[in-house]
Amino acid sequence: MPEDPLIHDPKGGLPRLVEIMRRLRAPEGGCAWDIEQDFDTIAPYAIEEAHEVADAIARRDWPGLRSELGDLLFQVVYHAQMAAEEGHFTLDDVLRDAADKMVARHPHVFGDAEARTAEAQTAAWEEQKAFERAARAQTGVLDDVPLALPALMRAVKLQKRAARVGFDWPDAGQVVDKITEEARELAEARDNLPEAAIAEEMGDLLFVMANLSRHLKVDPEVALRAANDKFIRRFRAIEASLAARGSRPEDSTLEEMDVLWNEAKAAERRGGD
Repeated sequence: MPEDPLIHDPKGGLPRLVEIMRRLRAPEGGCAWDIEQDFDTIAPYAIEEAHEVADAIARRDWPGLRSELGDLLFQVVYHAQMAAEEGHFTLDDVLRDAADKMVARHPHVFGDAEARTAEAQTAAWEEQKAFERAARAQTGVLDDVPLALPALMRAVKLQKRAARVGFDWPDAGQVVDKITEEARELAEARDNLPEAAIAEEMGDLLFVMANLSRHLKVDPEVALRAANDKFIRRFRAIEASLAARGSRPEDSTLEEMDVLWNEAKAAERRGGD
């Protein structure tokens, strides 16, 4: 029996991947798990793979990035295959639309428009996207900000959209004042209101913190990721110091660990000098 050409084909590229996906979904001879999936069940995997791509980039893991980009591309192929089965569109339609969109959004490269600075290109990009939304009868300013985005990222996108039509604080100082106000309301809710109201006030505070990040031109996702990494480093330093004494965090007091935390913090600062 000849070997299936899909198993070993170093030059297969995208066509090979598309055919593998088609076979996986085939009613006869396909994979039972893949056949049972639909858009809703597969969507979380696409989000997960996008995060894993970002993680590989943050770690400068180039072999890992190669693998994760393949996983992310497979999610595109997977959704396109399901869409083709239902008669909505094909992968070729997806690729054609993406190419057309990039050409339309870069007239300074593919047309006669003058060359732009990065800042001017960002503004022109947003203008083109607004035109595309209008063409799709999406007239609301916030209409197509994706629901599935991480909440912090979505908050910034919502605020950017509103700011483009003038709904924004004029400077960061006023945002800081709003943070103080929201923090006070959260403290009052903690002492006097039910859990749902406390959660609402916590959300308000986080939303304004995201707005401050936008005003300061700081990506809050990147900043929070760096803070997470810093916490991990310092807590691991606590664990290492305790282990050197024959102890563990669960056997230590908060005061003891706080001293070690400050030592780790000071050591980091000395290392940065």
